[in-house]
Amino acid sequence: MLSEGRVPRGPDSEIQSRNGGSGNSPLWDFDSLALELFGLQFKHNAVYRKICEARRITPNIVEHWTQIPAVPTAAFKEFELSCIPPDERTTVFHSSGTTEQKPSRHYHNAESLKIYEASLLPWFLENVLPDLRFTIYDLRLVCLTPPPEQAPHSSLVHMFEVVRSRTCESAGRSFFGTVATEGSWTLDFPAALVALNSSRVTRYPSLLLGTAFSFVHLLDYLGEKNLRFNLPAGSRVLETGGYKNRSRSMPKAELHALITERLGVPPENIICEYGMSELSSQAYDSAFYHPTSIVHHRVFCFPPWSRVQIISPETECEAADGEAGLIRVFDLANVFSVMAIQTDDLAVHRGDGFELVGRAQLVEPRGCSLMTI
Repeated sequence: MLSEGRVPRGPDSEIQSRNGGSGNSPLWDFDSLALELFGLQFKHNAVYRKICEARRITPNIVEHWTQIPAVPTAAFKEFELSCIPPDERTTVFHSSGTTEQKPSRHYHNAESLKIYEASLLPWFLENVLPDLRFTIYDLRLVCLTPPPEQAPHSSLVHMFEVVRSRTCESAGRSFFGTVATEGSWTLDFPAALVALNSSRVTRYPSLLLGTAFSFVHLLDYLGEKNLRFNLPAGSRVLETGGYKNRSRSMPKAELHALITERLGVPPENIICEYGMSELSSQAYDSAFYHPTSIVHHRVFCFPPWSRVQIISPETECEAADGEAGLIRVFDLANVFSVMAIQTDDLAVHRGDGFELVGRAQLVEPRGCSLMTI
């Protein structure tokens, strides 16, 4: 349906700048691709077209990507925001959250999943494994989530499975979480410890991927058993997401300090990911360290085929440098749904990226009110 459009292919694109900011430009023009994609989504996504028309914004009057209407994430809970006909949808990703909340729905087919995977893999490697000096078989992957067959609607689990199949493929077990009867995620602690010990014995680096609450569960278990690991040099940890009442909350600095203490992974090898089921690209952070000081900022950057604005909730204009606002993402990899997403997450603009502040305390808009946001 959308074959008349085109997006930059992640694995084939040379990443020349972080988030396409100042400095060298990508090999393609973001603005022209964004405008072309907006026109296609306006044509093929009926719900999005109604939202745009309610705001009196159409492709023939939009001249720059910053003018493309953004859809709040809450709209994905209320409407089917998809260019894919219902009978062609093969996969749907749901947002995480408590069981009482209505989840967002992001629909995919085989072609959209190819774009999703082409977007996630090169940026993951660039940020999580930038100095890969070993073969894919030398990595011991430990995912603190259920396997794909137990969590088919989790975009995070799908992401981890893509990483497993493309970078760490092996005969051993990689997923150490399970889904409990009430739907919560739990960990198989004994099996996870065997995997961590295997990495320590073979001296192959570990790659631990999981949510913040899963790491809290693992660290609490290690604390109860008074266990510590000194994982091999080159080991990495990627943590993402919040706690959502699934564990005790913990400040990020404390969580990372415990990861270093209990797993032996140095702070510079602990990476944070920012993503959501409504998007097809992810952001990763980088931290600035000094031997005699603490971390000043952890700055997230999306790949060059995305753009980010920090929007003031009061003025709906871009917030000034150093001021907090809502994160708005324009993601060219979101071909088959909506490219422009308005989140409820607060951040501060920092250079080419943003520092995540937290969740805005907003009343969730529903129904017709979404048309005018």
